[in-house]
Amino acid sequence: MESIRIKTSQRIPLPFLTDRVAAGFPSPATDHEEKDLDLNEHLIEHPSSTFFIRVEGDSMEGAAILDNDILIVDRSITPTHGSIVVAVVHGEITVKRLFRENKRIELHAENPQYAPIDVSYDAGFKIWGVVSGVVRKTWLV
Repeated sequence: MESIRIKTSQRIPLPFLTDRVAAGFPSPATDHEEKDLDLNEHLIEHPSSTFFIRVEGDSMEGAAILDNDILIVDRSITPTHGSIVVAVVHGEITVKRLFRENKRIELHAENPQYAPIDVSYDAGFKIWGVVSGVVRKTWLV
C-alpha cells in the first residue's frame, strides 16, 4: 500500500457561504459572505500521508460507516486502543476498531453479527492507517 498517492492536480474552488443554515427556527438574513471551499483543506489534515478507500459491507454500521462510503485514512496518526483502522489480516483488507489489551490485539466490528478477529500472533497483520473521516453521498430527493 506504500504506492497510494492522492492526485490533486486540479482544484475546483466552489462557493461557500460562511453563514450557517438554521435547522431549527429560521434566523434573520445577514450579509452572506462567500468564499471558496476546498474540501481537501477541510477534510485532510496530513495530505502526504492520507489516502481514500471505499467500504464494502456492513461490519462497521454501528460506527456510522456504511457500505459504499469512502474512508479518509491517515497513516501519520498513531493507532491506539479504540481507533478505527484500515488493516491487512490474512491477506485481506479490512476496516475495524482496534482493541489492545496487554499483548492481545483484536479487531472488532461494529456489528454484532461479526466476531472479533484475534491478530495477536498473525505475522501478516499490518495497520495501513487510522480512519480520520467518512465521505458519503446521500441522495435527498
